Amino acid sequence: MDRLVSDSTMNFRIIPRLDIKGPNLVKGIHFEGLRVLGKPQDFAQHYYENGADELFFQDAVASLYDRNSLHEIISKTSSQIFIPLCVGGGLRSVDDIREVLRAGADKVAINTEAIKRPELIREASTTFGSSTIVVSIEAIRTGDGTWEALVEYGRETTGVDVLKWARQAEELGAGELMVTSIDQEGTGKGYDLELTRAIATSVSIPVIAGGGCGSPTDAVDVITNGKADAISMASALHYKTLGTLMDKSKSHDYAQEGNIEFLKTGRNFTHVSPCTIRDIQNSLMEQGLPCSMKGHHE
Repeated sequence: MDRLVSDSTMNFRIIPRLDIKGPNLVKGIHFEGLRVLGKPQDFAQHYYENGADELFFQDAVASLYDRNSLHEIISKTSSQIFIPLCVGGGLRSVDDIREVLRAGADKVAINTEAIKRPELIREASTTFGSSTIVVSIEAIRTGDGTWEALVEYGRETTGVDVLKWARQAEELGAGELMVTSIDQEGTGKGYDLELTRAIATSVSIPVIAGGGCGSPTDAVDVITNGKADAISMASALHYKTLGTLMDKSKSHDYAQEGNIEFLKTGRNFTHVSPCTIRDIQNSLMEQGLPCSMKGHHE
């Protein structure tokens, strides 16, 4: 399918991803071994002030409770941050989506229930508008060179072919696709360009690339070679931001949830080149890739 051709004023969006467990921002590799990094509101405020186009919040443990638990965080965040907020995890029905939107989200990302019951995409897009509905695709490579869609925060296989699912999601009314490579996620080794390009050239709706960003160069690559419309990243930004925010917070605030040993060491994650949003913006602009260049605080 031909991609929609954007005009020259279209900006490539930079979307920090915040995975949340309980009250805390967490980060792992391949969605496993989650480390507590801090309070999501602190990171969200920092990214807003420094030029993020949108923020993506993912409830990392929603599948354990069959519900999204981010309402309080989203409510507080939306009262102070005035860029689009997308929320994913544990959204099983139109009513679930409505509650998250009422809490302050502008968009929702659905995955598990959409694969179990694809008609949810049509119901949601009809009720709230397709621009509100993002279908999240967690993809893993298979032995035959294709990709399989995973659900439950990368914990469960489905047997669903990713490319076929991407096309179906568009047909059912999805406004965007958030494509995360489980193989690359958290590694800092770069996006799965082949995966992103295969999906982007198969659909006409925007594709957000996620999983693997370790440097501004990776962001450039997934747009120029992966044909992504927007880029999502976590580790590269989080580990740059961590040092700044640690000076303002106390690690014992996080002791009630998860593993805080990493916070105590003060070490950066060795597999990424920590960077700022401005670093990514500059790299895009140097390659003639337009972005908003918002934010002047970093």
